[in-house]
Amino acid sequence: MSFLSYLISGISLGSIYAIIALGYTMVYGIARMLNFAHGDIIMVGGFAIFTMVSTLGMAPMVGIVTAVAVCTLLGVTIEFVAYRPLRDASSLAVLITAIGVSYLLQNLALLIFGSNARQFTSVVTVPGLKLAGGRLSISGETIVTIIVCIVIMAALTTFINKTRIGQAMLAVSEDRGAAALMGINVNRTIAITFAIGSALAAVAGALLCSTYPSLTPYTGSMPGIKAFVAAVFGGIGSIPGALLGGIILGVVENLSKAYISSQLSDAIVFSLLIVILLVRPTGILGKKINEKV
Repeated sequence: MSFLSYLISGISLGSIYAIIALGYTMVYGIARMLNFAHGDIIMVGGFAIFTMVSTLGMAPMVGIVTAVAVCTLLGVTIEFVAYRPLRDASSLAVLITAIGVSYLLQNLALLIFGSNARQFTSVVTVPGLKLAGGRLSISGETIVTIIVCIVIMAALTTFINKTRIGQAMLAVSEDRGAAALMGINVNRTIAITFAIGSALAAVAGALLCSTYPSLTPYTGSMPGIKAFVAAVFGGIGSIPGALLGGIILGVVENLSKAYISSQLSDAIVFSLLIVILLVRPTGILGKKINEKV
């Protein structure tokens, strides 16, 4: 039963990574850039919920809706102020800007909330389950996280494939110039992509902090890096790849902590990424992109 418990917890953690990885994979797939400030948007979402629920005494759902609104607005603002002027700049310039935005958000959170860890109140009200005569316990946070991940993946896939905005996103991802010639507003499409990714970051922040109830200005840093690893692992630019990469990453990390060493779990995860990329550089479900010259 211990193995099964660790496996389920790993799937839950992987589901959080998958939701975060969607932000990376959508922005890269459509705008061809890596938003390394994405992990810090998770932190902003966590503090938005903390302020609404713990400080102001609002209902958890009000906190989640507020966090989604705040993070969506923040993501669109970051895209407009920091990334849109660099649309045609080198990838190195965009990368340095993304790192700068990340540190800006962290330091603003330090100024506003301080460096002390805050005890986060779980927003999950679903009761846990006890199976096999009580030998296997599954927390409500685990149940909700897995269900939310599945629903988000299904909804996002349907949105991309069945709506006009989704089709515009696919067109921009294929050829930005040709999409503009066809009458698609490229700037608006990319802004919507950032809005969706940032809203998902807020949801991931709520689930992450509910499962691991400690909140600091650096809360989103390591999960953000690991979610990026998950996106690359599954094939960055692929929505199913983000799900697969996140689940595998979470399971490997949790089993490594349980059976090998909690101190070596991160090293094992990154080593596995290196091995996968040596065998398949585009990731498990990634496709090779031919650059036009």
